[in-house]
Amino acid sequence: MASINYDKLSVKELTDIIARAQKALNAAKERERADLKHKIASLAENAGFSVGELFGGRGRGKSATVKYMNPDNRSETWTGRGRKPNWLVAKLGKGAKIGDFAV
Repeated sequence: MASINYDKLSVKELTDIIARAQKALNAAKERERADLKHKIASLAENAGFSVGELFGGRGRGKSATVKYMNPDNRSETWTGRGRKPNWLVAKLGKGAKIGDFAV
């Protein structure tokens, strides 16, 4: 890898490098997280268990039903409980109504 002299870079160049590095770091963390989840699931399965049996489910009982969904990314949902997710806060800040995202 080529050596970079950071002392001679402009603020914009440094900001761009930091943004790209942060994006690469987030991608690497997500890859490692997915790999670890797969390894744990594999170990549990080989021992005759499910991950849910070993670690329990989320929450304290009945799971909440999804009430709101991001139309731009259908995997982003919200049950209406707890803090509003960032995607919803951003859309509401742009003038959208919460009912626009109801499932």
